[in-house]
Amino acid sequence: MFITLAGILAIIGTLAGAYYFEMRPVTLRIAVGPANSDDIKVVQALTQAFAQTHGYVRLRPMQTDGAAASAQALADGKADLAIIRGDLEVPKNAQAVATLRKNVAVLWVPAAAKARGKKAAAKITKIPQLAGHRIGVVGRTQANVDLLKVILQQYGVDPNKIGIVEFPGSEAAEAIRNQKADAYLAAGPVNSKITAEAINASTHDGGIPTFLAIDSAEAIAQNHPMYEASEIPAGAFGGSPDKPDDEVKTISFSHHIVARKGLSEATVAAFTRQLFAIRQQVMSEFPVAAKIETPDTDKDAAIPVHPGAAAFVDGEEKTFLDRYSDFIWWGLMGLSAMGSAGAWFAGYLKKDERSNSSLRERLLDMLAAARHSDSIEELDQMQAEADDILRDTLHCFEHGAIGQGALTAFNIALEQFHNAVADRKALLTSMPQSLQRAGAQIRATGTM
Repeated sequence: MFITLAGILAIIGTLAGAYYFEMRPVTLRIAVGPANSDDIKVVQALTQAFAQTHGYVRLRPMQTDGAAASAQALADGKADLAIIRGDLEVPKNAQAVATLRKNVAVLWVPAAAKARGKKAAAKITKIPQLAGHRIGVVGRTQANVDLLKVILQQYGVDPNKIGIVEFPGSEAAEAIRNQKADAYLAAGPVNSKITAEAINASTHDGGIPTFLAIDSAEAIAQNHPMYEASEIPAGAFGGSPDKPDDEVKTISFSHHIVARKGLSEATVAAFTRQLFAIRQQVMSEFPVAAKIETPDTDKDAAIPVHPGAAAFVDGEEKTFLDRYSDFIWWGLMGLSAMGSAGAWFAGYLKKDERSNSSLRERLLDMLAAARHSDSIEELDQMQAEADDILRDTLHCFEHGAIGQGALTAFNIALEQFHNAVADRKALLTSMPQSLQRAGAQIRATGTM
């Protein structure tokens, strides 16, 4: 009984421990940067929302110098999640969880460049005409410079024959007003505040910037799978007249939320579920959160999807019972086996008790027989049998088959038997042999 009870408590304790371990909050480190970027602000908003909703997953932002540094932090195992650019080298241990936003490349020539009377600048209406000019790149990141080079090489423009000027996004509007370059490149979401301010700074005396279409977007996407052919909608950057005044072909790339490959499937599924559950809440403060999308679950996706995120997207997320049903089943089987073993053991003990009960009945029968025995030899045989019964009874008592009360009752019966044997032997010894034989014959005749 105690063994069975211990087994039941052990199984219940194991299940309770597993449930607590699985349901306790998990804090994930997420690498994101640079400082003051939209990505940092969105991640901070997500961190606060996760904490307020008391979700299973909590976030701890790790600020980095940019997407490249965030990817390296994930590759080194210093972060569990990271915000990375899809056009940069993706760590081997990174798996997609969500698409944070899509970014478009915007190439334009400021209106001021045409108005100041420079003939060469006035002719910049197509990308091949950028050869020999200065191009300003918004944002101090090598990734944007590499993006510009990809575009130029597609049109046969040697990047070594142009001047590239980089400046932070916060200085973009001032640099454009001071005519630091003849054309500019910015990469970010369509509703990017930095890009919009830079384009508005390119407007002069009522003139609007000239947007350079990337007509070979499909070819670039074919040669560089991290890019996609896209379009900038008319009026995307506001103003009157609209900027641009018509749709402009371009290329785009994504910012991804990726997870470390070894991260638990259940944890990533919970994070993905929480992310899309609070997306509407974060949108009120950061409209860019509206662009968060589920990852590409195709097998040929540029970044393989994490199994946990795929389970959420496909509606195959496993519950606690789903994950541990096998263990629960085996636990129940073990409990059943222990119950059967306990029942067998209890039956075994009962068997000894029943056996001892029959021995006690035999002792009482011998007590009655001893009072009428006419042979000392027969009394000695019963005495020897009583000794065996005593030995078996003490053995049962030592193993717990019988209790103290049963042992006391047996001792009384045994004492009565010994007294009866002693009295009968004394009587037979005092009687003449002839009387003993006569009595034995009379009883034998009566019995027959």
